[in-house]
Amino acid sequence: MSNGNTVELVGNITRDPELRFTSGGTAVATFGLAVNRRWRNQQSNEWEEQTSFFDIVCWRELAENVSESLTRGARVMVVGRLEQRSWETPEGDKRSKVEVVADEVGPSLRWATAEITKTERRSGGGGGGGFDSAPVPQSAPPAYNDDEEPF
Repeated sequence: MSNGNTVELVGNITRDPELRFTSGGTAVATFGLAVNRRWRNQQSNEWEEQTSFFDIVCWRELAENVSESLTRGARVMVVGRLEQRSWETPEGDKRSKVEVVADEVGPSLRWATAEITKTERRSGGGGGGGFDSAPVPQSAPPAYNDDEEPF
């Protein structure tokens, strides 16, 4: 991810991850993330807060693990990249949206504990590192080697 488009966010999940599958069988999970920023106003000496909301998209094994592990309210860390997606509504209106495509998602351990369970590699046909070989729209290849164990 050396292209200058890296995002690191820490926040709370606003809705349970929703797991779906593309027509080619590739897993995709989406969830909302609220990121709070708090500061002291220098003039009033009062605390102020701003919340930003982001849509997070996870692909393949990450999508399945996120949907099995995380729920609304969980505090997580997300590392990924910004990606703009455009489409046209049935009425002909053009729409676009910027999402965070996650490369890594993990629980924040600042105010919680977690138990880590390593998942078995999912095997797929044809030696594609366990992933479906069908093209996935709007997704770049992962920034890691699929044959590499994460631990």
